Parts: sequence; structure tokens; C-alpha cells
Amino acid sequence: MNVITLAGSPRFPSRSAVLLTIAQRWLERQGIDVTPWNLFNFNPEDLLYARFDSPALKVFIEQLAYADGIIISTPIYKASFAGALKTLLDLLPERAFEHKVVLPVATGGSSGHMLALDYALKPVLNALKAQEILHGVFAEDSQITHYDRDPQLSPELEARLMESLGTFSRAMERQAQFNGITAS
Repeated sequence: MNVITLAGSPRFPSRSAVLLTIAQRWLERQGIDVTPWNLFNFNPEDLLYARFDSPALKVFIEQLAYADGIIISTPIYKASFAGALKTLLDLLPERAFEHKVVLPVATGGSSGHMLALDYALKPVLNALKAQEILHGVFAEDSQITHYDRDPQLSPELEARLMESLGTFSRAMERQAQFNGITAS
């Protein structure tokens, strides 16, 4: 199985990117190939000026075609996900997430931002025709310490992330079995 992680924070290092690093390590221990992407892989002008012919965008779209799953992380600002991430998602083809399992992950200052996953990010993921969008993982900033050097997750957050990764892995297996049956 192949997974793409996409760090949607305009900052590096970031708490939301740390969650992807931890997810990548867990998935690789399960024998799943992971290709990490972040906003810094794209020329900012290509995103800002909607350059659909951007070389990085073309590679990203090609890799998406072969992915079984996608984990997208974002910080929550002003009750929505990062605008730079939205700019990138706007450049993807309408069916970019078709036949994919998607796990959204977000960080924010307080639990008051938790609903941004459901009300801001998930509609965009639906528009990209994601096969299955799992319940997201929301982390309060205080649950991730030392993110810039030796990241530590609170035990509660770590447990939720591991549970979600298990669900993500099983969903991809179901999708692969379904695709195998329909391809026969």
C-alpha cells in the first residue's frame, strides 16, 4: 500500500507536521510505503498564481494517482484550515482523491477549533471525490510539546492518533480488497 502525507502548515517546523512524522513512522513499521509532501515542495508563486503546469504539482498529482491513502495535516486559523493548503487543493483535478482513504489531522489553540475539520476541510475533500474520509484527529497545541526539536505528544493524543492510524490502515485494506474484487 502507498500513502501520501501532506503537511499543510505554512510554517516549519510545525505541530501539525509532527503528527505526520509520527504517522509516517507508524505506517512504515506496518510495511506501508509513505511519501511525504509539504507546502515547501511547491513554489509559492505557482500556488499563488494557480500555475496548473507547475512541475512539482504535476509530480504530486502523478503520485496521488498511485496512492491508496492520504493523510492531510493542517493548523486551524480563524476557524478554518490553512489558506496555503486550500490554494494547493484548489489546483488538484476534481477527482484527485477518488478511490482514496483520507485521514484529516489538525492542530489548533483550543478544542473550540475542532469543528473546522468537519465544516471547513471535509467539504473540500468531498469535492475532490475522496472514497472515504475518516474521523479526523484534532490536537490542541498544548498536547504537542517540543515540536521543534524532540516532539512529545500527550498520552491521550498519542492514543487517539494510533487508533486513527489503525482505522486508516484497515480502511485502505478494505478498499484494496474491494478494488481487487471489482477488477476481477
